[in-house]
Amino acid sequence: MSPTPTPLSNSALANQSPGNAASGAGPRLTVTRPGTGEPLGSYPIATAEDVAAAVERARGAADWWAGLTFAQRGKRLDAFRGILARRFAQISKLVSEETGKPVADAAIEVATILDHIAWAARHARSVLGPRRTRSTLMSFHLSGSIEYRPLGVVGVIGPWNFPVMTPLGSIVFALAAGNAVVFKPSELTPGVGLWLGRYMAEAVPEAPVLQVLTGDGTTGDALARADIDKIAFTGSTATAKKVMAAAAERLTPMVAECGGKDAFVVDYDADLDAAAEAAAWTALSNAGQTCVGTERIYVHESVSEAFGAKLAAIVGGLRAGADDAAPIGPMTMAGQVDVVEDHLRGAVDAGARVLAGGVGAPEGQVVQPSILTGVADDAPANTEETFGPTANLMGFSEVGPLLARINATGYGLGGTVYGRARAAQIARGMRTGMVSINAALGFAMLPSVPFGGVGKSGFGRIHGPDGLREFAYAHSAVRRRLPPVLDPTTFARTAKQDELLATVVNLLHGGA
Repeated sequence: MSPTPTPLSNSALANQSPGNAASGAGPRLTVTRPGTGEPLGSYPIATAEDVAAAVERARGAADWWAGLTFAQRGKRLDAFRGILARRFAQISKLVSEETGKPVADAAIEVATILDHIAWAARHARSVLGPRRTRSTLMSFHLSGSIEYRPLGVVGVIGPWNFPVMTPLGSIVFALAAGNAVVFKPSELTPGVGLWLGRYMAEAVPEAPVLQVLTGDGTTGDALARADIDKIAFTGSTATAKKVMAAAAERLTPMVAECGGKDAFVVDYDADLDAAAEAAAWTALSNAGQTCVGTERIYVHESVSEAFGAKLAAIVGGLRAGADDAAPIGPMTMAGQVDVVEDHLRGAVDAGARVLAGGVGAPEGQVVQPSILTGVADDAPANTEETFGPTANLMGFSEVGPLLARINATGYGLGGTVYGRARAAQIARGMRTGMVSINAALGFAMLPSVPFGGVGKSGFGRIHGPDGLREFAYAHSAVRRRLPPVLDPTTFARTAKQDELLATVVNLLHGGA
């Protein structure tokens, strides 16, 4: 049995951090524990010069990394996965300290990404490697092949709410595709980012294929403007627009996972007990700070009373707090507390009522979970991202009007449907990148499906085959394998050949 790894403290990461590409001079970030204000560490704010130097180093690392085989890269990614697994308790504790979420919830985040790392390492070659393409009758004399080549250097700007799973969904897939990565973690979770950089360097000691730059918005702006080949961003829709504008200066392509206003549908034939458990979890876990978390719950009017009672019983037994025993932790970003309170109070003042939980003055960053009912469709609580431990329960009768209400916000990240006969129909009608049917956040758990949104929720994909192709470009090659019966690409064509071409075109396509 392997010995238990020695804990690596936040302060140790701040002061001794392999993989941290910042110079350490100048202003620094001070990180405190949400809910308690306990100081956790001080980190350098990387400058534009630091970013440029990191990208230059990454360029050299990318050349070496891209020269490895898929199997060689996969072996090193598997080594990184093994480190995460062996240091599972350590990284879970660090995530909990910086985000405020319970350690058990942080552990779920880490456990989930391990499956995705394994999938990317195992399937990169089958998705990206060379393959033959089919010819047509007109192009029978030609044979084609296609492969997906690495872009070079990818910049990743990560979020604070899932500081392991979300950035690694870009980082690992970019690495599996053959790129080097420069990663800027959130200013609220820099220790987690440095931890990942430290142990990626242990798994890949030959070259700095992953470099970590701690910093604030100025660091992220510099990374978006740097000489990189793609930027992967996770955060608010408003910030995504700024990153996109900065990246546009170099025509740098971007994948953006932004906010959501996800809907949870409970149809007349749903398993109400399972639906209530899933609705409570997807709405309230991580203090509601989940991009694909439930914010709107639509229940068929025939079961709304029964479902509401079950949901209220679950939520009534939950408590948010900064202590280790609380099943819901404090909110990570202090400024978001005001947004949550504004949405709740605005809805209640307009006639909504509290079905479960409480709506009152928060205790610092601790906001108690609550479920509202009777919230108007056009209320900010139903149209804007709340991103807190609350959701709104509403009734519906017909599928058509229901889908119109679900799709009205302009967001389109994820969604959930509980039911039987019409579940697939409702899921297909939701304008979202992902839907989970009779499962809580199933699309985040399954590594083989893509993750991403549409509309105000962003574009591009991580995870699955699309997540690998997101960090590569298609390179096709076509060669002549037989003399052509009819060659249209020459000035030496005769009138008879032109007549033959017209005949062939009519035979092949005239009946369409």
